[in-house]
Amino acid sequence: MSENKIDNNGLSFSQPSEVDLQKRDFLVKATAATGAVGAAAVAVPFIGSMLPSERAKAAGAPVEVDISKLKPGEKMTAEWRGQPVWIVRRTPEMLDKLAKHDDVLSDPNLEVPQQPEYCKNKARAIKPEYAVMLGTCTHLGCSPNDNFAITADWDGGFVCPCHGSKFDLSGRVLKGSPAPTNLVVPPHQYLTETTILIGDDKKAEA
Repeated sequence: MSENKIDNNGLSFSQPSEVDLQKRDFLVKATAATGAVGAAAVAVPFIGSMLPSERAKAAGAPVEVDISKLKPGEKMTAEWRGQPVWIVRRTPEMLDKLAKHDDVLSDPNLEVPQQPEYCKNKARAIKPEYAVMLGTCTHLGCSPNDNFAITADWDGGFVCPCHGSKFDLSGRVLKGSPAPTNLVVPPHQYLTETTILIGDDKKAEA
């Protein structure tokens, strides 16, 4: 409880007790903690608002992809505009095969513009080691399966499970496939050695 005392002017005042002081300290700390939590709650949505929303991604916002853990001979899948984007890290053997089967391709010279100009080469890539393409068959939109095993009759690539369209490791369609064109190479660029920006190629560099 508080204790009444007399000051130098003869006026009475209350001296807070130890219990009162403890209560006051508790209230001050509780108020400060509540304020900190409130500030954090406001900060999280604010930070989140600076990141591309799912709607923005679906509408075509560029997407950054980290390829640092992708090993030779492996494929990873990202998403852009609601579609799968394949990134394949090709081995030297895979790249060697790309130049040796033009005779079985429907569009070996890439006359149909299914890729940006900077990818108009055998590898259909900025960096030959990495292929970037939409994982959607150009026939009816199914997603082809990987078949990277190189044999005497197959140089590795993709086979669509729906109607049998075949594509090589650059996404070029083989003759006799229902698919009329090669797989699409989306606009992209390298932000760093291991980061690809899909959907924006304003500064695309080799």
